[in-house]
Amino acid sequence: MYHWSYENQHAIEHDFSEFVRSRDFPCVGAKSALGRGTLKVIACRSITSSWDDLRLHEIARKWAQEYKRDRGLFRSLAFVFEGPLDLAEEEFEDALWERLQSMSDKDEWRGIAPDQRVSTDPEDPHFSLSFGGEAFFAVGLHPGASRPARRFQYPTIVLNLHDQFEQLRITGRYEGLRKAILERDDVLAGSINPMLARHGELSAARQYSGRQVASDWVCPFSRSNDEGQ
Repeated sequence: MYHWSYENQHAIEHDFSEFVRSRDFPCVGAKSALGRGTLKVIACRSITSSWDDLRLHEIARKWAQEYKRDRGLFRSLAFVFEGPLDLAEEEFEDALWERLQSMSDKDEWRGIAPDQRVSTDPEDPHFSLSFGGEAFFAVGLHPGASRPARRFQYPTIVLNLHDQFEQLRITGRYEGLRKAILERDDVLAGSINPMLARHGELSAARQYSGRQVASDWVCPFSRSNDEGQ
């Protein structure tokens, strides 16, 4: 039986922080966010339910607004769900895209135009999610993940701001950061994640869930390009 309590917020914050802080965790960007106090962790109910979707969208929208006022590097927003804890990889992938689609629908419903620096088409190599007018990409974590770096005790969706990586490219720091992450992932898993690709080479939508998908995989997401709303 699945039980929820917002009293678990602090416990979930602690568990996720310890996961990121662990020596084996490969994402040095997330470690930097944790060290700077710019990793925000939100405890949520079930990832297979729409219960929290309105709240999650509002948090992401405000996160985007805060970033527009202060475009500092290394910020991550983590939605950590209390369950279910027994999802297979495809089940987690379905739930992840259901939550992202629902959040995106709320962005459209509020008349918020997507970030025009990226594409809303998940088949486009320049695709990104968009909340509050800022582009994001998502990283899925869950207990049943085949990649060790994506294996966390709770289903989780981490949102990272696309613009941060553009800033890293402009300052010449992106390739070094990417190389460090790939090397750490190789040590942890014995191989580099075959789904990883640079923005502009292949749609990042294929990377979101962490599952290795086939070449004919179709992303279950859509959003109109509501430029000018």
